[in-house]
Amino acid sequence: MLIHAVLGFSVLETLVLAGLLLAWADRVAGARLLAAFLIGISLWMVGNELPNWLGPETEPVAMRLLATAPFTSALFFHFCTVFCRVDLGRWGVAVAYALGATASVVSIILVPGHLIEHRDIGFIAVADPVGTIASMAWVILGIGGVAVLLLALLRARRSGDGQKFRQIAAVTASCLWGLLCLAGYGIAVLDFPIYPFPLLGLPLYSLILVYGILRYGVFVANAWARRALVWALLLALGAVVLALTPLLPFESRWLGGLAVAASVLALNGPVRRVAERLVYPGGEVSIADLGAWRSALLSAETPQALEQQAATLLSARIGTQVEVQIGTPSASTTPSTSSAPSTPPGSTPQLVCTPGEQGWQTTLQGWDAAPPGPRHVAELFGTVVAEAAARVEQAQQFAARERERQLQARLAELGALAATVAHDIRNPLNIISMAVAAAPSDTRREVANQVARIANLTHDLLDFAKPWKLVPRELDLATHVRNAALRLPDVTLGAGLARPLVLQADPRRLDQALTNLLENARIAMASDAAGSDADGGATPAATHSPVHIDAETTDNAVLLHICDAGPGVPDEIRSRLFEPFASRSPGGTGLGLAIVARIMAAHGGSVALTERPPWSTCFTLRFPLTTTQRLP
Repeated sequence: MLIHAVLGFSVLETLVLAGLLLAWADRVAGARLLAAFLIGISLWMVGNELPNWLGPETEPVAMRLLATAPFTSALFFHFCTVFCRVDLGRWGVAVAYALGATASVVSIILVPGHLIEHRDIGFIAVADPVGTIASMAWVILGIGGVAVLLLALLRARRSGDGQKFRQIAAVTASCLWGLLCLAGYGIAVLDFPIYPFPLLGLPLYSLILVYGILRYGVFVANAWARRALVWALLLALGAVVLALTPLLPFESRWLGGLAVAASVLALNGPVRRVAERLVYPGGEVSIADLGAWRSALLSAETPQALEQQAATLLSARIGTQVEVQIGTPSASTTPSTSSAPSTPPGSTPQLVCTPGEQGWQTTLQGWDAAPPGPRHVAELFGTVVAEAAARVEQAQQFAARERERQLQARLAELGALAATVAHDIRNPLNIISMAVAAAPSDTRREVANQVARIANLTHDLLDFAKPWKLVPRELDLATHVRNAALRLPDVTLGAGLARPLVLQADPRRLDQALTNLLENARIAMASDAAGSDADGGATPAATHSPVHIDAETTDNAVLLHICDAGPGVPDEIRSRLFEPFASRSPGGTGLGLAIVARIMAAHGGSVALTERPPWSTCFTLRFPLTTTQRLP
């Protein structure tokens, strides 16, 4: 019978789709739960068809397979919460599973129904009181899952997330289609005098459900959908032509077959184009489209913003999730060449825009499954993205030059001011020093300390403000660190400093940066030690070593970590720690870290406050390496 063949095909199709979901589980939220749900649906369909396939003696097995329906509904409810990102907590999901599992176990033990014979579909299961009560459980869980979908659908519509809205709408539509198909069993059980034709649409249930989810996450699924749609349309066209052949004035099987073949061949191209437009909408690109894309990308001011906006525009245009990468591609997204391996099936298609000798250029990654239409759209869109990337690059370069100009102007003003202050303050300092020559020793010592502080501040201010000219040469960073560490007691050196770290740097400025950081560590440890003595204890890290210095290497840089176990950096100054006078340690000038930041920037590197437990404070210096300096 036709209906049994359709249901058998539906079982096989559902299991195949569950396998596809497991293969692409990392691409869809809740994919494993959905695959388990589809397997449960397959068991339920097998339970309905087993007596028709193998005879009524399989009734006990069939009934127990049907008894798993409540637990399958619990899987569906859990999938809906995960897919729609609805957090019900552990207890909410646990209650759903408890309800489904309890109803299934009770039904398996007590048997939920019995078989009756129907004129159209053969043997069919009818629920007993136990089955009716168990059915209430899966109905409640099913309604709960649909309610979650509807609420998430409204939320996605309000937020404007078109892709998520379409995915949730596809899942909701598949649920409605499944209910419509199950009405066929209702027609049979209630013995209506019509054929249970809704059951013939059951194979489309799992297909709509899975494709609606993969539509925007797995590109190759659209290629399969396009091929399947082409074959379905061609078969339907052949069936129509075959049905019309009896209207010919003569009867010939050969001529009828030839008419079908000729029709299919003649309309093959148009049918493929129709299928392509249905699966990949928006395949035609006009001048207005190009203008709209340019206008939409004008607001992007950074490569990251351009990536997001471009991905949103292209994904919406071709109806499939696409990633856009601006800048040098990573190893996983290097442009494909004739010798490069093709992108593995199921990966997200990418549009990579990179700078070259002739300007910005775009390449397509993972578009092997795409037909010419979407590829053409992506290529034209890529030209607009390349223009936008060049504009963003120019804007950033202009902004960087403007920031540098303003910085140099401020430094020039500061330098002139510092020179004037240093000149005008030197004579008063000398007069003060001579005036206290006959004072007690404590007074002379205090005045000398304060005069030294003013002199240090003046020196640092002049050094920070004046133009710099680095004199880099090849040196061993590890040796410089070991020499600098001799100035501070109780310093431990990490294993990263046990071997040479050769790089290009100005040795005088490098020593200055190390001295400033080690001096900060010394002051921090001194203040922490005073606090510990007052409290009668010490910090855990300080019981081992107050200061620790270590280094590590990456592919293109050397990282130097200088850590201490002092009181740490207050949260209120972390964001502006390397600005002048942001941090004023006892006895400090407030320019030490600002000078370190300027030294590292002049070397093309950087300094950052990092977290390296158990140390309370850690500064990381990043020294870039040229190609010839890369460490093994």
